[in-house]
Amino acid sequence: MAGLILADVSRRFSDLTAVDGVSLAVERGEVVCLLGPSGCGKTTVLRLAAGLEAADGGEIQVDGRVVDGGGAFVPPEQRKVGLVFQDYALFPHLTAIENVMFGVRGTERESTAREMLAKVGMSKFSAAYPNTLSGGEQQRVALARALAPRPTVMLMDEPFSGLDFRLRDRVGEKSLSLLRELGTSTLMVTHDSEEAMRLADRVSLMREGRIVQEGLPSEIYHFPVDEGAAEFFSEVNKLDGVVHAGSVDTPVGPISAVGMPSGSVVTVVFRPESLRIVPDGLAAATVLRVRPMGAWMLTTLKLSAGDLTLCAWLPPGTAIALGQEVQIGLNPDSCFVFRKKGHPA
Repeated sequence: MAGLILADVSRRFSDLTAVDGVSLAVERGEVVCLLGPSGCGKTTVLRLAAGLEAADGGEIQVDGRVVDGGGAFVPPEQRKVGLVFQDYALFPHLTAIENVMFGVRGTERESTAREMLAKVGMSKFSAAYPNTLSGGEQQRVALARALAPRPTVMLMDEPFSGLDFRLRDRVGEKSLSLLRELGTSTLMVTHDSEEAMRLADRVSLMREGRIVQEGLPSEIYHFPVDEGAAEFFSEVNKLDGVVHAGSVDTPVGPISAVGMPSGSVVTVVFRPESLRIVPDGLAAATVLRVRPMGAWMLTTLKLSAGDLTLCAWLPPGTAIALGQEVQIGLNPDSCFVFRKKGHPA
């Protein structure tokens, strides 16, 4: 059962439509990342779900109850929703346990707060003030505070962006694992595609107020719906061409375009890891730049035919040098073919 449902939800600000007919559902114990560039409307969706904004159209349900739509509007404090923000928003004059107790009612406030601090691994810091805690520790206290009222839905706005890369991954994985364990429906906003790929169960990709693609992280990465979706997840190479008999001729070989009519002007998109240095490649190129990047080498290649440069991720140990002439091959199964922008046919 879905803990959070948005059905055809819209929000306008004067002449700007910030959210345009967004529909999504987050199941219990599921983590959905709302991903997109700045200004695409993802934070507004979060604010609508929280009750910090009222929708202009559509319906929002939390735990099977309509909280916005059809004349109903339930205020934030009555929605069974928890919030974790980018800046954590801890009260500096309160200790960790006092921060967690702040939103809890009843006689069991302190025991509930201690339980939640224990769940996030912060029991020994219960008497500490926020300014004495690291960023990761503050984030865990903020999570404990959001969990203390036992919300059905957790809404997280760029919650790990203030942490360094390694800490972000570790704290993020532990935090979201806890939310899954508790059966909390979690909607997390991020503009970081790698973070979404690592942490989410499903990804909803937004652009200009709409969800343009939704699915498993691997599905969106390997089967993008359009050129914009492909390049949002990584740097890409692009080659323009024309479809003839279900195929596009490119400088790196023919690419399948089954289903597209002959004469269609298209853009072939492929990721850097699709290129390889091979002895019997279909194209010659010159190595312009090599940058070791740990597990891969980021390599810039200039095709001998024409004035095109391509980017390749090559395995470490690949024997190449600046200025070297090489033969390159391309995995045609990892290429995407889209109609060229401005060319409907």
